Amino acid sequence: MKILILGAGHMGAWLVEELCLDHDVAVYDLDRRKLKYFFHVTRFLEPSETRGFGPELVINAVSIANIHEAFEDVLPYLPEGCILSDIASVKTGIGELYNTLGRRFVSTHPMFGPTFANIRDLRNENAIIIKESDEEGKAFFRNLYKALHLNVYEYTFEEHDQTIAYSLSIPFASSMVFAATMKQQEAPGTTFRKHLDIAKGLFSEDDHLLAEIMFNPHTVSQIEAINSSLSYLTHIIRGRDYEEMQKFLNRMRHNIE
Repeated sequence: MKILILGAGHMGAWLVEELCLDHDVAVYDLDRRKLKYFFHVTRFLEPSETRGFGPELVINAVSIANIHEAFEDVLPYLPEGCILSDIASVKTGIGELYNTLGRRFVSTHPMFGPTFANIRDLRNENAIIIKESDEEGKAFFRNLYKALHLNVYEYTFEEHDQTIAYSLSIPFASSMVFAATMKQQEAPGTTFRKHLDIAKGLFSEDDHLLAEIMFNPHTVSQIEAINSSLSYLTHIIRGRDYEEMQKFLNRMRHNIE
């Protein structure tokens, strides 16, 4: 298959490397410096160069803020049957965008970052395919993700963002609060070190990615739930209420079973 990848950031570069041996892959990025280390791929310096390539699938791997513009740049040069796709971590507005563009599409979300996950062994990682997507496009990504041993789930656009708010926004927010309370002090505890490693991994990710996850419209309700739980915990601690603390801890144990 002829595949054009827009954006040569972390995820775009990973996709280029995963696909280039089995497919005819081309990549385009506004920053030409990101293109110089690719092999076995066609590198485009201008959107108009895609006309001669004739891609069957375009994977938009730019940041959410630039997805629409990236599609608009190459759309005039794409064959009518070309399938558009994205790997955005938040899908709000993506469905409406595809309706506006009037093309076949497939929307997916590889739920890991190359800077945080072991990209050589993804057996414990997950990916989401959006149900409203084109069947041919879904089949392509389903086969790709299963070949990588990813756990594949299918959600609607709305279900995706609700799930991401729960599975990513909560741990992201917790790590951000943890990091926000850091001070220059030795902390020898094992639990502290584990939390610190998680926080360091999180903040090695791209700032735009972190912002996109936190700006998910469903994130606010999750943050409010965290605030509510912290307020209740603060109330228990101030009252030194052992009985209520035991109930609280038992409820937490039940939640994570």
